[in-house]
Amino acid sequence: MSDWTQAPVLAGRNARLEPLAVAHVDGLRAATDEVLAGCWYTSVPPPDQVEAYVDSALRMQAQGRALAFVVRDADGEVAGATRLYDLDPATPRVQIGYTWYARRVQRTGVNTEVKRFLLAHAFDTLGCVAVGFQTSWFNRASRNAIERLGAKRDGVIRNHQRHADGSLRDTVTYSIIDSEWPAVRRNLDDLLARHAVEVGQ
Repeated sequence: MSDWTQAPVLAGRNARLEPLAVAHVDGLRAATDEVLAGCWYTSVPPPDQVEAYVDSALRMQAQGRALAFVVRDADGEVAGATRLYDLDPATPRVQIGYTWYARRVQRTGVNTEVKRFLLAHAFDTLGCVAVGFQTSWFNRASRNAIERLGAKRDGVIRNHQRHADGSLRDTVTYSIIDSEWPAVRRNLDDLLARHAVEVGQ
């Protein structure tokens, strides 16, 4: 049976995912900046709250609700964080989220490869029938990135929860189902191959 309790190491050309640990606090703190952390509709922690952010993620994992990862770039530097969450082995189904990156790796191959890793782990290792994504209605960059993956929009949950600043959030929900995964995987592999050519890898 697949392991739903331990975050695996997943490594490629552009990125490496490792199980999140307290030892990553300093690296994550360095990866945040005032622009990212100050965006009201995202969940990027400000530098002085990174330790609490990591503690919360690890508690979530200990409760069987998430698999938390730190993201390293091609040079091995900590570049962000992400999670599989809402773990549902009975269905089976997961969500991908809590994702953020240092500005220096945005619009590179990092996010594409990270999503390729996580989707492959969900569908090919955990045997999921669906993988979900959720984001704030106001986070247009996140919505565009999710749609570029090939995820379909399921709908909008009005007044679903609160943003970090306390304001109510309308949540846009997306999913990829198992029958769509081969086409999504092919698209992601093509994007990564084109990125490799563009940067001369």
